[in-house]
This record gives sequence, structure tokens and C-alpha cells, in this order.
Amino acid sequence: MGPLQGVKVIDMTTVLMGPYAAQMLGDYGADVIKVESLEGDVTRLIGPARHPGMGPVFLNTNRSKRSIALDLKKPGGRDAVLRLLKTADVLIYNVRPQAMSRLQLGYDVVSKVNPRLIYAGVFGFGQDGPYATKPAYDDLIQGATALPALMAQTGDGVPRYVPNALVDRIVGLTAVGAICASLVHRDRTGQGQRLDIPMFETMAGFVMGDHMGGLTYEPPLDKGGYARHLSRDRRPYKTADGHICVIVYNDKQWASFFEATGRDDLRADPVFSTFAGRATNIDTVYAELARIFETKTTAEWIELLTRADIPVMPMHDLESILQDPHLAATGFFPVVDHPSEGKIRSMKASARWSETPVEPSRLAPRLNEHGSEILQAAGFSEAEIASLVREGATLGAQGPATR
Repeated sequence: MGPLQGVKVIDMTTVLMGPYAAQMLGDYGADVIKVESLEGDVTRLIGPARHPGMGPVFLNTNRSKRSIALDLKKPGGRDAVLRLLKTADVLIYNVRPQAMSRLQLGYDVVSKVNPRLIYAGVFGFGQDGPYATKPAYDDLIQGATALPALMAQTGDGVPRYVPNALVDRIVGLTAVGAICASLVHRDRTGQGQRLDIPMFETMAGFVMGDHMGGLTYEPPLDKGGYARHLSRDRRPYKTADGHICVIVYNDKQWASFFEATGRDDLRADPVFSTFAGRATNIDTVYAELARIFETKTTAEWIELLTRADIPVMPMHDLESILQDPHLAATGFFPVVDHPSEGKIRSMKASARWSETPVEPSRLAPRLNEHGSEILQAAGFSEAEIASLVREGATLGAQGPATR
């Protein structure tokens, strides 16, 4: 019984950004109906799989949902969506608004069907600028919001994308917050609304919040950038036998570090002894730390720094993180039995509520797995469902529902 119990969400999104947001709403208790094309979400095909259409990216971005396959270009498919929307609280989509209008599913149409609906779009750009109709992908938005340029400054001068769908995840999280806020407003006023969550503007604020620097002022005081983030030695430190992640940040931590390492010479050096000195000479500070950490093994440093209460963490890879003792103790990566895929490793919702505990309501569905039950709940008769199948607006019945 999560905090969004009773909220009905129609998820018309694909790939990562929208599905991630909708999955979180489902984890929080909402009834999420994923509307897929007859071919299914393309992420069903990404990565190794035991069965076609059930790849790991899909499994990890579409739990807590039911699936129905509809061809929205067919009259029957569009009408089926409109009937689902009559009793929905939220519609989330991630095509450009112009595409929704071509499908005759724009806000002007849908709001007449259900004035209480939160009509949430997650797409590339705000609709009042010259980029309004441009397509957008994670890599493009990373580049347009300076992330590769920042990566080049801190490395070998070659711009690179962050090796993670960072934009999709951040904009998806932003969408969850915006949708929940809109639900609060709707519950107070009875009024739904259109909600746009653009990728470009969201990430521009996300990145520049750290790096605006002197560009905050007019005229500018410098060319922008947060010096500590841009230091070339701000990275996992090489030890005698591996790497370690350490941050010695405030004065108390530095005092503990001087004592634990016997570096009284640094304690007496104004470059290291004050926050202002460290901030002004951050490259010098990080370079010296890099030299110090090469003198002991990773295990030795973890023991020494933990005893001194200095923030330290291991540098995991994709396999070792699965064995992290903290994540093991909290059960973050449970191995569960999927009805069609067998044993799979899942991930828990990270937030915790004292009164409305959250657990994924079901595992990721097969394509159209819940099509018949969703249509029946929306008032479709067996004959109407059969007609949709004949028209090619949906697929035939699938197997038993995913738990």
C-alpha cells in the first residue's frame, strides 16, 4: 500500500526516461498501465536475454506495470486509449507534443475527455523556443549542456559522454516530482493540467547549478566552472594495489587526516590548513593526496581512514557492487522469481516511508500480458476486444499475468 495507492497512470513512454519515471510511480503504489506498440518497447531488445523481448534494460525499467499493446494509428487503438484515460489520473508520454497532436491525443482533446487528468510530457525542449520540434536523446542533451566539455577539461582533452543515461534518469526523476506536485494541486482544486518536463532546460539547470560560478554575475567575474569538480586529480586515488574513493573536505576531516598520516608539515602549510587555502589551490591539494594514497594498500587505507572518521568508500565495478556488504545487508539486489524469465536480480526502491511502505507490485510484463484484463476493466466486451484484434489495433490474449 504505497503512498500513490489508488492513482492510475497511463504510461505511453518508451526507452528509458519516461519508463523510469512511470516505474517509480508504480513502485510508489500507482496502477501503471504501459501502452506499447504492437512491436513493443525497443528496450525489450537491448542486452542479453533468456527469451525474446525480455532484455535486462526493459526488466529493470518496467516493473510495477501492466502491459497492453495498441496501435494508436488505428481508430480502435486510439479510442481504446481515450477510454482508458477517462478514469486515469496521469498520462505520461515522451514523444514530441506535435506527434501527440497528429495522433489526435493532444491536451486539447484529452482534457475534454478527462478534465482532472495530469497530462505529463517528457521530451526534448520547451515549446516556446526555436528547438521546440527538434528530436532529443540523452547524448545530445549531455553535449548541449556542457558535460562532454567538462569531461574534456578534467581528462585528456577529449570530450566524452558520461557512460550512463544520466539525462534520461535525471529528467525522469524530475518528472516524478512534478507529477506528484500536480496531483496535490489537482486534489486541492479538482483541476488537471498540462505538464511539460523538457530535457534541455532541466539539464541546463542541473549542470549550471554547479558550474555557473562567476557567470552568475553581470558582468561576469570569471568564465564559470566549479574548480574542485574540474581538478584533474579529483578522481579515485590509486593505492599500492588498486583504487580508493576518499574525500577530505572540512577542517575537522583535514585535522584527522594530518594526525592519521603523520603529516604535520601539511598542517603547518596554509595551502592545506584552511578551507580558503585548499579551495584556491585545489589542484595542488589533490595532486598531493594522489601521491600520499599510493603509499598503502586499499585495505590499509580503508581501515586507517575509517578509524579516523574520514569519508571513504571502495571503488566498485559492475560486479563487485553486487557484493557490497551494505547493499547486501539492506537487501538492495534481491534475487526474485520472474514468471517467464526465472530467477532475476531486481533492485529495491531506495526511498523508505514509515506509514506507507513501498515494494514493487509486480515484475516487468511480457508484451500485452494484461491486455484483455485492462480492456475489460475499461468496459470493453469480449466482442469489442475481438474486433480490436481483427482490426490490428491490439494483439491476441497473452498468458497469465505477471505477479
